Amino acid sequence: MPHIVTDNCRLCRFTDCVEVCPVECFHADEERTYIDPDVCIDCGACIPACPVRAIYDTEDMPEEFVPWIAINAERAATLPVLSARQPALPTAADRQKELGF
Repeated sequence: MPHIVTDNCRLCRFTDCVEVCPVECFHADEERTYIDPDVCIDCGACIPACPVRAIYDTEDMPEEFVPWIAINAERAATLPVLSARQPALPTAADRQKELGF
């Protein structure tokens, strides 16, 4: 099963995950990133790279994140591929503190 990005990414958009991904499965909008489940190869490299613990393997994620499977698939299909690391959003440091990381 692929990986998904949860709401922890919102207002952060750290792209450390994009840098370690061996395929181009990440997409982004103005607030966060998403993973295309049809492109993700389930390698898991993105999970430890995320500084706000926003990424989960769909087989090992808490039940509360199940809706994010469909959200990632829907949003990734409509957004451009993010193929290189970008600066985090200006709100990232505050959001990271808010999340306790």
